[in-house]
Amino acid sequence: MTSLRILHAADLHLDSPFEGLGAGKAAVRRKEQRELLAALAELAEREQVDLVLLAGDLLDSDGSYAETGEELVRCLRQIQAPVFIAPGNHDCYTPASPYARLRMPDNVHIFRKNAIEAVELPGLQTRVYGAAFTEKTSGPLLRGFRAPRQEGLYQILCLHGEVGSGNSRYDPITPEELADSGLDYAALGHIHKTGGLMRAGRTWYSWPGCPEGRGFDETGEKTVSIVELEGEKCLLRPVCIAQRRYEQLRVDVTGIDPLLAIHTQLPDDTVSDSYRIVLTGETEAAPDLRRLQANLDELFFSLQLKDETRLRRSVWDGVGENSLRGLFLARLKSRFDAAATEQERRGIEQAARWGLAALDNAEEVAVHEDP
Repeated sequence: MTSLRILHAADLHLDSPFEGLGAGKAAVRRKEQRELLAALAELAEREQVDLVLLAGDLLDSDGSYAETGEELVRCLRQIQAPVFIAPGNHDCYTPASPYARLRMPDNVHIFRKNAIEAVELPGLQTRVYGAAFTEKTSGPLLRGFRAPRQEGLYQILCLHGEVGSGNSRYDPITPEELADSGLDYAALGHIHKTGGLMRAGRTWYSWPGCPEGRGFDETGEKTVSIVELEGEKCLLRPVCIAQRRYEQLRVDVTGIDPLLAIHTQLPDDTVSDSYRIVLTGETEAAPDLRRLQANLDELFFSLQLKDETRLRRSVWDGVGENSLRGLFLARLKSRFDAAATEQERRGIEQAARWGLAALDNAEEVAVHEDP
């Protein structure tokens, strides 16, 4: 059999709200998401792929912006290879979805039914199977399916679904179903962390994860996949097309100035990325997060600071004072001594730190949680 080269991507989630960012930076990120489409088209041309498989959740919702739809059509038109889209739970196919309104180029096939169907590509000696979510959830679509084996023909699947979670509401798929499917390669979507190339029986399968992170639950390098099939052999090469990354960095500030500790551990080039820096260790006083934010902001696209340091026992030194501070600390100290677990004690120490910061007019910045 001749070889078959595939570009496999999923979970772009175009027009994500980016609620953790201000309005201006959120708009920048949505624009950059659209630029992923041009990067995909350029990658398809550079790699001279035979087939492009987009396994769902290209769009974050059915309320995507008009310019996003226009850019999607423009970039797909630039791709010379056949393109298959299997809508997922975020961009499910309905009569009101963007997919139904957009005038797609002739090289694009969108699966529209919540049942597996096949498209023949005689010139590539390939048959592509796929299905669509037609609402926000889907039952198991691969259950009972088997592609008829045909010598000299690649059997390929493009599908949004969740492997290994039998109770999933998002097209649960089992390795056993993949092994029994008769497929050569299953291009899957839905899971945002890449799983690498796997095999069940004679069927190779993978999900590429999301091509660019959107929050601190999607940290590190993100990729799409170039997949090469040659007979029963399969190779997968991850390719990064992202402009930015989300990263988390834990910094122990025990016995050192927090700003110096952060600079010591930071990589050289962070200006394009979004970082969450978590301060840990023991300190004599609460770190001045506002000072740190002011000194570090320009080093990142966006920065969140989170304080998980613990005050040394000296936090209770003022317990005997005849003052508001002393009364405040005495009440917390009694709760600290009565606490049953270390977690409770840490929580009480945190409350003492915030309270002392407020009493000293040193405002504590603590609202830095996941969007």
